[in-house]
Amino acid sequence: MPLVKSLSVGNGDTFYIRHNSDNFTIIDCCLNDDQKEAIVEELKEASAEKGITRFISTHPDQDHILGLEYLDEKLGIVNFYCVANSATKDSPTTSFEHYCKLRDSSSAYHVYKGCKRKWMNQSSDERGAAGISILWPNVSNEAYKAALKDAADGLAFNNMSLVARYSIEDGATFMWIGDLHTKFMQEIFDDIELTKTTVVFAPHHGRDSGKIPNSWLERLDPQIIVIGEAPSRHLNYYTGYKIVTQNDAGDITMDCIGDKVHFYVSNKNYSREDVLDDEGMTTYPNYVGSITVETEYTLDG
Repeated sequence: MPLVKSLSVGNGDTFYIRHNSDNFTIIDCCLNDDQKEAIVEELKEASAEKGITRFISTHPDQDHILGLEYLDEKLGIVNFYCVANSATKDSPTTSFEHYCKLRDSSSAYHVYKGCKRKWMNQSSDERGAAGISILWPNVSNEAYKAALKDAADGLAFNNMSLVARYSIEDGATFMWIGDLHTKFMQEIFDDIELTKTTVVFAPHHGRDSGKIPNSWLERLDPQIIVIGEAPSRHLNYYTGYKIVTQNDAGDITMDCIGDKVHFYVSNKNYSREDVLDDEGMTTYPNYVGSITVETEYTLDG
C-alpha cells in the first residue's frame, strides 16, 4: 500500500513516498550529522523493492538540501528533479555545490507546470506511473521570472519553489509547496490549477510568512494541514482547519489504504483524537488516528 512519510529533521524538510507502483520518491532532504546515517538506512530499506527512485528538490535553500552529497554518495541519485535555474550563493555550502552539480548533470530533469515524464506521471509496460503532477512553475509567468532572477543573483530562493501533487488511485492526495511566500502565492493564484487535496504540507515549515492564502485554501479544501518544525512563535496554526504539528508529533507516517489515511507518529505521547478518527490500526507503532478521504479523482495506480 502507498505510504507517505514526513521525517522530523528540525528546521528543514525530508519526505519520502513509497508508491503503489514500482516507484520511490524522496522530496527534499535535511540530513544533520546526528541523523543522516539512520535516515539514509531507512530510505534504503523503504526503497529496496522499488525499481526506480527519484529525488525532487523543491528549491535549494540549505534546510531543503542539507546532506544532499551524503545522500547521493550512499544511495545514488540517478533521477534528480528540480526547476531549471541558475541559482548562485556568495558562500556556497558543500550541499549547495552538490545541488548545482546534480542540477546541471545528465541526471537532471527540469520540471514545470503540466510536464509529462515516464514514470513520474506516465505509465509503460515496464512499470506504472508514480502519480506525481507538477502544478508550478509556469516558466513564462513574470513573477516566477523575477524569483528566478533573485535566485541567480544569490538574493533569495523561496519563491523559485515548485509545487507538486501526489495522487493515489481511489485514495488520498498530497501537496508540497516548498517555501513559497504568501504574497507570491497570491500573485500566481490565477496561473495555477488548484483542486481539493487531502493532505497539504504547509509551505515555509508552517511559518506565518508562508501562510497559504485563503484563496488557495478555498480551492484546496484540505482535510489535514501538516505544520512543520519552525519555532512556535513563527507558526500559523490555520484556525478552522484540522492540523497535525510536526514540532509535537515527530516523524509522521501516513499509511494509505483504500479511502483511508492512517497516521502514526514517533512521539508516543502525541494525540490528535480531536481531529482524527480511531480505526484501531496497529501496522506501525504510535497510531494516532485516521481520516476517510473525501471523493476526488486520482492518478497513481
